[in-house]
Amino acid sequence: MKILLLIESLTSGGRERRLIELLKGSKQYSGIELGLVVFSDRIHYKEVYDLGVPITILKRVPKKNPMVFYRLFNLCKKWKPDLLHSWGSMSTILAIPSSKLLGIPLVNGSIVDAPENLSFRNKDYFRTKLAIPFSKVIVGNSLAGLRAYNIPAKKGLCIYNGFDLNRISELKNESKVRREFNITTPKIVGMVGNFSERKDFKTYIKAAMIVLNQRDDVTFLAIGEGPDLEECKKMVADEHMSKIIFTGLQRDVESIVAIFNLGVLATNMKVHGEGISNAILEYMALSKATVATIGGGSNEAVGEGETGFLVAPASPEAMANKISLLLSKEDLCETMGVAARNRMENMFGLKKMTDSYVKLYKESLL
Repeated sequence: MKILLLIESLTSGGRERRLIELLKGSKQYSGIELGLVVFSDRIHYKEVYDLGVPITILKRVPKKNPMVFYRLFNLCKKWKPDLLHSWGSMSTILAIPSSKLLGIPLVNGSIVDAPENLSFRNKDYFRTKLAIPFSKVIVGNSLAGLRAYNIPAKKGLCIYNGFDLNRISELKNESKVRREFNITTPKIVGMVGNFSERKDFKTYIKAAMIVLNQRDDVTFLAIGEGPDLEECKKMVADEHMSKIIFTGLQRDVESIVAIFNLGVLATNMKVHGEGISNAILEYMALSKATVATIGGGSNEAVGEGETGFLVAPASPEAMANKISLLLSKEDLCETMGVAARNRMENMFGLKKMTDSYVKLYKESLL
């Protein structure tokens, strides 16, 4: 069985990480041959080149150049895939002509978020609705995402992200990480994400300053980069600058998360609804309790009161209260962390994800 995976780029992100994990996990299955098409030369996950998967770059230059449809069509004629599996709304649109003309079933994996109040002004929503008649199955990584995009029950399928535990098998020594970022406090809280309008680092920073006004034994890490980074840095009061640290983009995020007491994910629900956040999965895999914004797939990832807490959007006081509670009650924080690891293994294991995709591929050819 030959499956051709299609994705816009392989820059740093949850969708891209999930595809990489599938490529890794698929090696244990006989009779499955995967190929990969990337519609850009932006490849952050360099390990893709070590996986033995044939990779074709079909750059969309300029973006509206119709030749990319023809080049994909010729590739499909030559490689003869049994299935096309798209990993974004644009790659789905690009796949439709080849799917229809060559009679190749299309697995549409474009749904990775769960925004509220979607309309046709949202390009992903428009493309997804346009592609429904041409898609054999539409895969979302959360039930909330399938509901948000109003996917018909007979076509929708939820397959949760799978976390590769090998990612946390060789972590840096804690003291080394502390020295690297000049962390001297006994307690550490962190948030991993992109500094863009989708992630609400502003609420996280406000919550951090509320906590720091009450106690001085904790350092807050803000891990990532993006267009809003400089604006967020300017929010920090002078007296808190040594204890709110902006690390920039980090390759070995897992080693940093490993020294957290707890992890945070604040989401800007006005413009974004999480699918299943890879940041939350990293926290869970490393046995960290989570404080996250309520809504979307975060409601499915976080067991409220069991593995962490969900707080209202844009509510720094509520977020600060839950962070303070977990910092003060170490036993509760550790118990939630253990429960989080168990939940991750049961719901978001890599084998469970790859088994689900292989089953989907086989059933799509029936």
